[in-house]
This record gives sequence, C-alpha cells and structure tokens, in this order.
Amino acid sequence: MADSTQVFLLLGATLAAFVWGRFRYDLVALAALLAAVGLGLVPAEGAFAGFGHPAVITVAAVLVLSRGFERSGLVDLIAEQALRVGDRIMLQTLVLSGTVLVLSGIMNNVGALALMLPVALRLAREHDTPPSLLLMPLAFGSLLGGLTTLIGTPPNIIISAYRRSLTGEGFGMFDFFPVGASVALAGLVVIVLAGRYLVPQRAGQASMDAMFDTAHYLVELRVPEDGKAVGWSLRDLHQAVEEPIPVLAVVRDERRHPGHTFLGALREHDILLVEAGPEEMALLEDKAGLAVGAEAEREAEDAEETGRADREGEEGGNGEDGKGGKSKTHDKATTDTEGLQLVEAVVRNDSLMQGRTVGQLRLLNQFGLHLVAVARDGGRLRQRLRDIRFRAGDVLLLQGGEEEIGESLTTLGCLPLASRDLALGQPRRLALSVAIFAAAIVAMLFDWLPAAVALSGAALASLLAGVLSLREAYQAIDGPVIVLLGAMIPVGQALETSGGAALIAETLLALGGDWPVALTLAGLFALGLLLSNVINNAAAALLMAPIAASLAEGFEASVDPFLMAVAVSVSCAFLTPIGHQSNTLVMGPGGYRFGDYWRLGLPLSLAVMAVAIPLILVVWPP
Repeated sequence: MADSTQVFLLLGATLAAFVWGRFRYDLVALAALLAAVGLGLVPAEGAFAGFGHPAVITVAAVLVLSRGFERSGLVDLIAEQALRVGDRIMLQTLVLSGTVLVLSGIMNNVGALALMLPVALRLAREHDTPPSLLLMPLAFGSLLGGLTTLIGTPPNIIISAYRRSLTGEGFGMFDFFPVGASVALAGLVVIVLAGRYLVPQRAGQASMDAMFDTAHYLVELRVPEDGKAVGWSLRDLHQAVEEPIPVLAVVRDERRHPGHTFLGALREHDILLVEAGPEEMALLEDKAGLAVGAEAEREAEDAEETGRADREGEEGGNGEDGKGGKSKTHDKATTDTEGLQLVEAVVRNDSLMQGRTVGQLRLLNQFGLHLVAVARDGGRLRQRLRDIRFRAGDVLLLQGGEEEIGESLTTLGCLPLASRDLALGQPRRLALSVAIFAAAIVAMLFDWLPAAVALSGAALASLLAGVLSLREAYQAIDGPVIVLLGAMIPVGQALETSGGAALIAETLLALGGDWPVALTLAGLFALGLLLSNVINNAAAALLMAPIAASLAEGFEASVDPFLMAVAVSVSCAFLTPIGHQSNTLVMGPGGYRFGDYWRLGLPLSLAVMAVAIPLILVVWPP
C-alpha cells in the first residue's frame, strides 16, 4: 500500500476520532503519531521532534504571558470602564466584543475571554440584559482578535513556522495585521448589528436572575446530628421557616422519596433536595438547622477511597482503624464552614474534572470545595450531585474558603464567572508585565530574536520579576494543546513527505485548473472553515498548510496568499460550540444549544470570507 494511501487512511481515522469526541484530542493526536511511527510514515528517531518545534515553544510562552496579564489587575481596569456603557444592547456588545478583540491580539484567546466573561455577566446583571445576547458575540470577538497578530492564535504561529521551513523566513509579528484587522473589523460590525437579532434569548438557568440567584439551582441540604429538624415532617419544616420553599425529594439510605409524597419524619443524615436562593438557604439553616454541607461529597469520596484501598490491597492502604485509610479531614472539612464563600464557575475544555465525579476528584478533601449545584445546557441537573460526571461547559455553584478557592479553581481547570463577596486573584505589577511583553515584541520586530526565543525570554523574565509564580506558569501551559501540536506536527509532515498533500492539490487543480486563483483560494478558505468547526484549529492548520503549499506550487504562485488563507480560515470556527474553547466556555453560562451557533456564525463566516479573499490577494499577491 502506497505511503500516501496509508496517510489518508490514518488522517481519516484521526479526523473521525476528533469529530466523535469520545477521547480527548491530545490522546487522539498521540495515538495518530504512534500509529504513523508503526506504519513507517514517521521515523522512530524523529517521532517526538515536534515537541521541540518552535511553534510549540512559542505557544507555551504565549500561554504563560497571557496568564501574567490575567494576574496583573488588567481585568479590574477594563471592567471599570466597560460597566459604564449603559443599557443599550448594541453598545454593550460593541464594548465587550471590541475589548476582547483587542486583548486577543496580544494574548491567548481563551485568556482574553477569561478576563471579559465575568465582566459581561456582571454587565448583564446590572442592566437586566440576557447574558445569552452578550456571551456568543464575546466568544466570536475573541476569535476575531486572534487574527491580527502572530501570537494572537496558535494557527498563526504554526503557519509562520511552516513558511519558515519553506522559505527560510516566517511571518512577522504584524504581518497578519492588514488582513486580520480588516476581517476582525468587518466581523465586529456583523456581530454588533446582527447579534441581537440572530443570537437567541435564553431563559432558565442562563438568564440574568438564574446566573446570579441560586434559586434556580437544585441544592442539597442535610439534616445534621441533633439538628432542629430531626423528627419534623416537611409540613413542620415549612411552618418553621414560614416560607413555601419547594422540597423536591428526600434522600434516605440511597433511596429517593419524592417530596410531595414524603409523609414521614426527618432523620439524622437525611438529604433534602431543595430549590433555594441565598436568603432561603440562610433561613433553612437558621430556623431548621439544615446545613449546606458536603454529605454527598463525603459519601462519594468515602466510597471512592474505599474502592481505591480495595484495589491497592492492604499494603500501606489501611489506617489504624482498619477502614481503608479513610481521611480524618472529612469531619473538619464538613463542619468547618465559617468563612466559606459561594462562587460560580464553568468547566473548561482542558479541565481535569471532565468525565469524573465528586468522589473521584475528592473535591472536598483534596480541594476544600463543596459542590452545591450543577447546571448544564441551560438547565439545572436534577440527579444526585455525587452521581454527576462533569462535562466541559457545565456551570458549577461551589462553596469554599476565600483564600483557597481561587487556586483550587485554577488547578481544577474552572473559569470563575461570578462570586459572592469574593475577589479571585490580586492586581500585580501591570506596568512591569506590559514592559516585559513590549520588550519581546521589539526584539521580534527588529529581528533581534526569533519569536520562540523572544517570547520564552519574556516568560522567564515575568517569572523572575514575580509577575506570576512558577506554579501559576506551569498551570497556564495548556498541556493538551502542547501534546496536540507536538504529536500532529510529524503527522502533518508525513502528509507532505508521502506525497499526500501534492496528490490532494493535483486533484483540486484537475477539478479547477482553469479557475482563477481567487476562486481556488475561496475553496481552500471554505475547507479550512469547515474543518476548524469540527476539530481543533491548531490541528486544522497543521493539516491544511501542506495542501496550501502544494496548491501554490501547482499554480506556480507565491505560497503566501495560500498560507494566509489557511491562517484566517482555521481561526474562524463560528458554526459549532466544539470548534474552539471560547465557544464551549460560553455555552453553559449563555444557555445555548448546539444548533444556536450557526445562526450568527454562518453570516459571520460568509462576511469574513467575502472580506478576506480580496484583501489577501491585494496584500499578498500570488
């Protein structure tokens, strides 16, 4: 079997696995790399050369610098100005999307979104605006901003590195700006003018009240030992609190009894599933002695710990009491609730929570967090909290200590949305952070240092200057993205060395050899758009770059317009929530459904293509 055929079969299987989503994209990429080595498509001695590729180093450095901006107090300055815009939807959209667009040009897209998402939600709350009208434009704005500079998005870095491998010179820091800024501006106009008409207004959990009022969450309250409510009926409970607070169910001995049919007396350790807001929760605690505790977490973690001990055997696994080494921190974590704060957070795509339960994560003992409620796809979940397996985009209501909760959220891979009496992070040396970044940009502009070296030096300087800690820097590096890039770079090279890219280009040329270059660029652009909406944009860039180069060779034209078309197209994943992390992160808070994105995303994609193709031909003539 020809090498090119093997490459096509391997890439087809890889793309299918990316789209299926059953396994995380970094695992799929690593499996593809090892398969390529096994088939002889990638030399064994060079299998992991991709992890030392300048594009990988540059992306890692940009992620560290982005985290420095997040920790520098920049969000406070932005929020102060953004919150003054008033209650006009178009103006709110313009300010939020325009701000995140500018930020995305100098930092990671997701980092820019992380800065602006809490601002957008606060703006929605204060001006009674449905968050769904603001969050999708915000996510799309973060994607558009990445088009403007070399470091704005990983595909630009990948395309620049690929150009360097072909011509000996990569794209510069602002070579993307003429086309990227024009496309971003056109996209911003579409978002502002059409957003309020095309973005759905979602009620329920995603609405303003629900995002900031826990009455729309399903809360678990427990009856503690010797609690006031022991022996009460649910009618007694309602009379004591003098409020018609709905008790949906009573959980006892692993059995769930519907609230409307529960006629017995409450016992110690019963769990009540209640729809309650902050005031009602306080009332239930004061009048009935019910606790917003972590009984579910404790039970789940005990079960998980016992199961782990059983699997590991007796050696070193049991404590003195012979109960499988149950941690003695349970009682402390459950009873010491003084000073705990509530915070809402969304599960990121790269979160270690994905696919795991409370017990598996040991959320209470390991991170000091109580899970109060979970919302998904615009609605609250009604199953037991301990049975929920978390997904990207889930909105969590968590309770934890004010000093530790920020670090815990970062470690878990959660993005804080809104909190009660809680400040996550502290302003740190904004001027110093900006100065270090500016020095790196100057070094790149004057060709004193390659991008990878200049940005890595800036990241190191940020650490030495105390802009962020070493632990924060390592947490900022998106491991799955680094593995994806390092693994897919040799696979992408195999597409080129096997002749597969040339074969695809020859087929396209045979079909449209008489077409003008502009029409071929449009076809290449459309292919990049579609691909980026179902797989990671970095992987799309790695696969599309060799095809673009082969097309340019077939036309005997400059490779620049073809590479630029790929760079822009694969960064415009506006049609689905899975095309980019920014889209996924706003899905839960905005209450969006999968099919909501194309309503604004399709006209935005068409506008981007209509502006980009003529500009590419003018700025980068073939």
